Amino acid sequence: MTVWPDIKASTLLIGVAWATVGLWLVGAYLTWRGITRQKRLTPAAAHGVEGEPPLVSILVPARNEEHRVLDASVRSMLAQIYRRLEVVAVNDRSTDATGPILRSIANTNPKLRVIDGIDPPPQWLGKPHALRQALDASRVEWILATDADMIFDPRAVTTAMKLALAKRLDAVTLIPHVHCLSFWERVFMPAFGWFMLMALPVERVNDPRRAEAVGVGGFFLMRRRALERIGGYEAVRGEVAEDLRVAEELKRTGARLRIEYAPELVSTRMQTNFREIWEGFTKNLFAGAKFSFWRAVGAALVVLVFSVAPPVIAAVCGVSVLSGGSGIWVQLFIPTLLVWAIQVATFVLVNRTWNVQIAYALTMPLGHALFVAILLNSAVLVAIGRGVMWKGRRLYEREGVRPPRGKVAVSDSTLRDD
Repeated sequence: MTVWPDIKASTLLIGVAWATVGLWLVGAYLTWRGITRQKRLTPAAAHGVEGEPPLVSILVPARNEEHRVLDASVRSMLAQIYRRLEVVAVNDRSTDATGPILRSIANTNPKLRVIDGIDPPPQWLGKPHALRQALDASRVEWILATDADMIFDPRAVTTAMKLALAKRLDAVTLIPHVHCLSFWERVFMPAFGWFMLMALPVERVNDPRRAEAVGVGGFFLMRRRALERIGGYEAVRGEVAEDLRVAEELKRTGARLRIEYAPELVSTRMQTNFREIWEGFTKNLFAGAKFSFWRAVGAALVVLVFSVAPPVIAAVCGVSVLSGGSGIWVQLFIPTLLVWAIQVATFVLVNRTWNVQIAYALTMPLGHALFVAILLNSAVLVAIGRGVMWKGRRLYEREGVRPPRGKVAVSDSTLRDD
């Protein structure tokens, strides 16, 4: 058996392994605390908002939604018990039957208005422009930005409005229940949710003294004047993560923002297979790193070292020990195996929250490895100017819309949304 050649290096490696155990113990505690503090929002009673409630416009950008849940989604919005409500849906230049589906619903329900979207001006991406078109078509005090794959409980709008009015909030955003039905959804989605829980705890987002902000695009209720104060959707015209940036701008300008966990009120299935996960999160993850290439690389290395590598090293050391190895292999096997055990225990908690079978906690390293691969793919594609694909459009390609906060060295040419 090969002897570890460098005693100092082996000592350092073992020290890092035990430090990783400590970090994961802290992470497990923070996960437990975050989940236990993430109380479910109680649905409002049927009578809803007292008196004459404000009129609410639900803004629905829809592009190529024919094969998803468009019909059920829009009908669930129209079925709200909230009395004063309209739905403004924008058929965002779809190449499928999205438009006819929307018009068929509108023919039987006057609360739905359908707008045929137009090409965005220079420096605009498709979704922010679709939202602006919907906003321009509505002149009400409260707007609710959503997605065409969200299913609303009949009490959803009433509950959010009652909360906003009672606490004098400017914005309420709801975390939905995310259905995970395929293997890759069950592997990846809890891992993504855990990263969000660690990076942006609910109590910090809800603290007006802190800068942390989150906007969930599937349910983002806002006072119109608060949105207009930041410049409306023009302020995020080049953002693929427009919901996150709107939340940041709202909080920066002093708006009172609140995020609530509401699995009983809103639900969605974000992606249905590996290809959709890869494409959808390739669109978003580099934006989450604020378009900083080196920040993305640094984050990927941290996840690889502290989440993916320990279980792999534990497996290699275990095989070596069973083959008669000793010394460094035994000393590394114990802490790296402990890391995996803590990871599994942590993700048992996470998976229960996501209604994913707890056995999938064993696949946590695979979910984190996929996160790293998607993040690096997203960063590289934007950095080299190829851009990322989403619903048949290429975003942040050369010669068009540049990432708004980009620090990416690509060339003097810009990036675009076809």
